[in-house]
Amino acid sequence: MQPFVVNLNVLGSGVSEKNWQIGPEFFESFGNYEILDAELEVYAEMNNHGLTVDVYCEIDGSVTVACDRCLDRLKIAIESTFEESYTPDTDELDISQEVYDYVLTSLPLQRVHPEGECNEETTRFISK
Repeated sequence: MQPFVVNLNVLGSGVSEKNWQIGPEFFESFGNYEILDAELEVYAEMNNHGLTVDVYCEIDGSVTVACDRCLDRLKIAIESTFEESYTPDTDELDISQEVYDYVLTSLPLQRVHPEGECNEETTRFISK
């Protein structure tokens, strides 16, 4: 079974909890190679009402991307939550896309090291 795919027959009715770990391969499966590394934990609380499933999800950890200024690796902290209500038409619920989207929207538009922490050799060429 893929991560973030929950079999609703096994889930049963009521509240259930799941924990997953995300690495860079999760982002590669979406064709995203901007995320160089990832150390994320995903906690999901699912309330199965029968016809609908309410999901509360917390995503915490960090991802590593290239700095927009010097291209060195830059670790960015991620803290995100979302709540969704689903009406599944199969016996599986897949929240992979939502997890992916919320991580990406948590990233800043400008991904740069704090002032003075960029690769000096690279920034010398930018200054010329």
